[in-house]
Amino acid sequence: MRTPMTDSEIRSYGAAALMESLGAVDAERFITLILREPFDYTQWRKSLFEGRSVEDISAAAAKRREEADRID
Repeated sequence: MRTPMTDSEIRSYGAAALMESLGAVDAERFITLILREPFDYTQWRKSLFEGRSVEDISAAAAKRREEADRID
């Protein structure tokens, strides 16, 4: 079983994930938006995939990964 990450590790991995998926400029914009606006992450997650099947979400993720691989 894996040891839980420290807060510092979570911040570091989270920032790296944002940079990798959004790029530096949009990652900074995302962080700014989160800090500027009241944001309920739990509510957002509940509604994020509402009405979508697991198969649909999986297909969308695979398509996005293929597109990202082509860009790299």
